[in-house]
Amino acid sequence: MKDHYNVLFLCTGNSARSIMAEAILNSKGGPQFTAYSAGSHPSGSVRPEAIAQLEAVHISTDGLRSKSWDEFTEPDSPKMDFVVTVCDNAAKEACPLFQIGGSTGGDAQAVTMIRAHWGVPDPPAVQGSPREIECAFREAYTILDRRIDLFLSLALNSLDRTALQKAVEQIGER
Repeated sequence: MKDHYNVLFLCTGNSARSIMAEAILNSKGGPQFTAYSAGSHPSGSVRPEAIAQLEAVHISTDGLRSKSWDEFTEPDSPKMDFVVTVCDNAAKEACPLFQIGGSTGGDAQAVTMIRAHWGVPDPPAVQGSPREIECAFREAYTILDRRIDLFLSLALNSLDRTALQKAVEQIGER
């Protein structure tokens, strides 16, 4: 029975959606989860609108930064239990082989890495008034928040790998 899971959220720029997902899960997941985020082609900065949205709902933004998924392929990087793409571009790209989560001691209940896609509209792509852009970031936050709540409600230690894979994938359809 695992008591801790690492989750990596991926998108192309790692400037908004994956950053918000990382912050939401770290805020809500307690000691059972550590969330990370990365991008295939990171922008190098976090969108101020994403920071503003997180701060508006009192979620810490300390330490959030745009980074490459290459950081998570190093031998000493955290082993991922879940990898979730949140943008269609990253979902279609060939992802690096991330380290598999679970114990190396032959623990039969160790969970191997689960991959899923939870597509979320890209708020930085919205062009319009400041209000329309703010609404786009709020909508992305709301979608991610709802999906993370569903993820946290899963009985992770009770589901076999196939059922868990299906359950995590289905979250992206909601």
